[in-house]
Amino acid sequence: MRRTLNVIRLQLINRQTFVWVPLIVLGAATLISVLIYAMIPGDEPKYGGGGQAPLWYFFAIGMSAMTLTFPFSQAMSITRRDFFLGTVLTAVLGSAFMGVLFLLGGAVETLTNGYGVNGWVFYLPWLWEAGPVGAFIVYFTLALFFFVVGFTGATIYKSWGPLVLTIASIALALVLVGLVFLVTRLELWGHVGRGIGDLGALGLALWGLVVVAVLAGVSFLAFRRAIP
Repeated sequence: MRRTLNVIRLQLINRQTFVWVPLIVLGAATLISVLIYAMIPGDEPKYGGGGQAPLWYFFAIGMSAMTLTFPFSQAMSITRRDFFLGTVLTAVLGSAFMGVLFLLGGAVETLTNGYGVNGWVFYLPWLWEAGPVGAFIVYFTLALFFFVVGFTGATIYKSWGPLVLTIASIALALVLVGLVFLVTRLELWGHVGRGIGDLGALGLALWGLVVVAVLAGVSFLAFRRAIP
């Protein structure tokens, strides 16, 4: 555990990556969204996706945690297992931090009636159906998902090079297109829509955690072959 905690400290040496840059991105996205809301006439609620910006940034954090920090960790004789566990725990902490920030943002929006312009960046009704705990799980899952996707892609790149990463990306895209084609041909979009509605944001987030676990397993297997 001490070695794992040392990896967390290693990942957080540059706090700009996990703390300050996400805060700046989130603050800027919120400010820009509010300014846009203020320019829209009418009193109806205004919703936007500006709050997603720092969540997408976690994709870049996942890549940099592998491509930049991993070689340095090997020079310090940190085992691959400790590095992997410490990095994943760092991602969990960072994702929880983002979840708390989104809850605070939702609370501010509720108290100020959408910053006084009825504009909502964090308190999106569908995501808050299950209450604050459900909303936290949704935001936590999204941040962790993007991190693991970036980390897994970087791990494949460091293990087998750009050719395998490109082939894997194309294969995944073909699978997704194939699923869309199948659902369209079988006219199942109505069932898909009802299924998503029944699950709700919290249900989708919980399934997202399953996907995160699968991706983490794939990255761990590939990580054993990674070249610093």
